[in-house]
Amino acid sequence: MHAEHAHISQSLAIVHPLMLSHGRNAEVWDASGKRYIDFVGGIGVLNLGHCHPQIVEAVREQAGRLTHSAFNALPHQGYGQFMQALARFVPVSYPLCGMLTNSGAEATENALKIVRAATGRAAVVAFDGGFHGRTLAALNLNGKVAPYKQKLGSLPGPVYHLPYPSVDNEVSVEQAMVAMQRLFSVEIDAADVACIVVEAVQGEAGFQALNADFAQHLRRFCDANGIVLIIDEIQSGFGRTGQRFAFTRLGIEPDLLLLGKSIAGGLPLGAVVGRKALLDALPKGGLGGTYSGNPLACAAALATLELMSDINLATWGERQEQCVLKHYQRWQDSELAPALARLTGVGAMRGIELRSADGGPGSERLNRLLSAAREAGLLLMPSGKYRHIIRLLAPLTAEAELLDEGFEIFRRCLQASL
Repeated sequence: MHAEHAHISQSLAIVHPLMLSHGRNAEVWDASGKRYIDFVGGIGVLNLGHCHPQIVEAVREQAGRLTHSAFNALPHQGYGQFMQALARFVPVSYPLCGMLTNSGAEATENALKIVRAATGRAAVVAFDGGFHGRTLAALNLNGKVAPYKQKLGSLPGPVYHLPYPSVDNEVSVEQAMVAMQRLFSVEIDAADVACIVVEAVQGEAGFQALNADFAQHLRRFCDANGIVLIIDEIQSGFGRTGQRFAFTRLGIEPDLLLLGKSIAGGLPLGAVVGRKALLDALPKGGLGGTYSGNPLACAAALATLELMSDINLATWGERQEQCVLKHYQRWQDSELAPALARLTGVGAMRGIELRSADGGPGSERLNRLLSAAREAGLLLMPSGKYRHIIRLLAPLTAEAELLDEGFEIFRRCLQASL
């Protein structure tokens, strides 16, 4: 254990036992000077890579003018400028309204407050396998007990969970529809439900893409029953799939959209945005926060949006998707095939599911792969119900040669696990 870890809570689980010193795009170096290819990307924060020059310059320039102003007390230009840019960037048909937060979890928490005020209802429907944050109300939405809900007793609710239908798991649309019918006939009246919260692509579960037919059914159901539809794009948003947001693939619009992670190129920022009537439901002072919309984070976020043109996102996304497909397909036609199950996700947001020697989830194989790849200079991120899916979160800006180098390390280490 690094000496610095002695003063850090042991309740934080560390995937890679090292200490980073610096990074550039898709490469990082630890305190000893060892270089790694980064396929973790800050768990979805670094779609534009480490220390993008335009983002660094924007933060540096802002730091010389104003480092902080609590927006609730003294508004600053960056907050308003970024919200204007964000309203243009989010592809919905209605005028967008919103607030900035410090994180995705905080966006979730504020969304729950907003829908309670707007609807007069308290119940929430979420999905198995979902992840929406680690704060007390947000984590009750998570579709997984260990480790998030253990030893915590009663959690804010009521919250009900449904199966998440996806081509990337074993849940069909029909199964999800049957479960939904049962929920609203046995467990709770739809008239008591404030919102349904769903990820367009589940991250923690291993990059599982929501079935579009089911998403459209949810939209119709919410409209018919006065329920707010919240789409969580904290991980899938800001170009991760090769488009601005993954919900456009589903053919629906959210009433509220949860944002975070890559919104500000590495600085802490989140947002909840959506229909103005919802965002204005709480009394004045009901929303806010001391650091929410900090000037440095807003400057970074503005620079991020300037870089994320549709052309750039499509180009970066296509290049990364084709690279993943190329290597995965080669491996499927090689001696690695027994270790490989599905390629999950959509666009450039992909997961590689591993299989054990007996055909079950490859949890132990993944653990060996994480360690071997790290020793060889590649950092990977686990996910999935059984911790058996590698989340590929390399920066969208990663050079093609670097991606190929990373996948070659992946191949060698996976082969050694056979």
